[in-house]
Amino acid sequence: MDRLCDMLESIEEKGWDTMEQSIRADAGYIIARALRAVQPDAAVERALRGRRFGGRVVLVAAGKAAWQMARAAHDCLGDRIDRGVVVTKYGHVLGPIANFQCFEAGHPVPDENSFRGTQAAIDLVEGLGEGDQVLFLLSGGGSALFEKPLVSGEELQDITGQLLASGADIVEMNTVRKRLSAVKGGRFARLCAPAGVLAVVLSDILGDPLDMIASGPACPDRSTCAQALAVAERYRLKLSGEAHRLLEQETPKALDNVEAEITGSVRELCGAAAAACRELGYRPVVLTDRLCCQAREAGSFLASIARSHGDTREPLAFLAGGETVVRLTGRGKGGRNQELALAAAEGIAGMEGTVVFSLGSDGTDGPTDAAGGIVDGTTAGRLAERGVSIYRVLEDNDAYHALAQADGLLMTGPTGTNVNDVAVVLLRGRSGDA
Repeated sequence: MDRLCDMLESIEEKGWDTMEQSIRADAGYIIARALRAVQPDAAVERALRGRRFGGRVVLVAAGKAAWQMARAAHDCLGDRIDRGVVVTKYGHVLGPIANFQCFEAGHPVPDENSFRGTQAAIDLVEGLGEGDQVLFLLSGGGSALFEKPLVSGEELQDITGQLLASGADIVEMNTVRKRLSAVKGGRFARLCAPAGVLAVVLSDILGDPLDMIASGPACPDRSTCAQALAVAERYRLKLSGEAHRLLEQETPKALDNVEAEITGSVRELCGAAAAACRELGYRPVVLTDRLCCQAREAGSFLASIARSHGDTREPLAFLAGGETVVRLTGRGKGGRNQELALAAAEGIAGMEGTVVFSLGSDGTDGPTDAAGGIVDGTTAGRLAERGVSIYRVLEDNDAYHALAQADGLLMTGPTGTNVNDVAVVLLRGRSGDA
């Protein structure tokens, strides 16, 4: 959050020489304002305010926003929490928290630290009795970060990699991963019994399905073995005999020791971004908060929106929240938001006062240090002057290096939240006044 505050201050204080610089500054302002508005601190405090706990209280936090959520819970409950375990992504632990163990682990593919941190959480809840309470703080990314595999770690990593490369959406991926895990699909809640579980959940999945967010460790599973096997067949997953047998085993369909509360979602992110657009003088139009398609297709679609409204006389902002997917066809570096932005660059080529940007609210886009990408009407031309073919770059999934050459990478660092992605088209309008 310190980095976001610095970004906001620099945007507010700096003067701009060109319209392109000015509209990019607008984009930065919208990003900083929106991310600040969806921090989980206040939501965690709301979920805990006025609650009385009997017995011991232990905390388990898992996901990209786990550290921020755990710190907020500690600020709210203090010494009432006996001990805690936090498992989050590398670079997301921003300091010690009282008597909590903090683990940084692999994402989007789980690693040994994912397994170590999860085992520490299992050890923490072992032996709790009736009347004790597990405060379970869950956010997106937990499917990789919170994991005890029922197959070998190597095979789980391989299956995760296959799913990521296939273009499967997050629901399809989690339908498979639940059945390969000792903690997903409601199984962690069973490990906590007879203690009660209060799950405070930050949603990163469209429609906020509790059983799919981080693969639902504390939620009855609504998916079926038949669906899991269909996903495996659809994407031709290479599975061992043991993995295939696990896909045929059902997950818990009922839990009597869990209370769950969703604290935030992509709708709030879109609403906050729209409010920031309005503050700057744009008329915001939220196209959807359930964007779910190939990243390249989304970029092309948003560029078409820009073209259709390119002669507007009033400043307009078109917003789309959700989570796109990337089908890997090359070996480059990038993420879905960078690919979306780069795919829009050719469609808005030559347009003045036009910007398209897309970012992941957690501050990391795919396996990169960028949160996403930003392009304007000059991006495609600048890349062409350097001999860069956007088509070939997209075929190689190498949006990161292309955007780096066009000042098109969005860098926020870890944001402390994780509520999907938002993509925005900004049109200054023919009047040039925003």
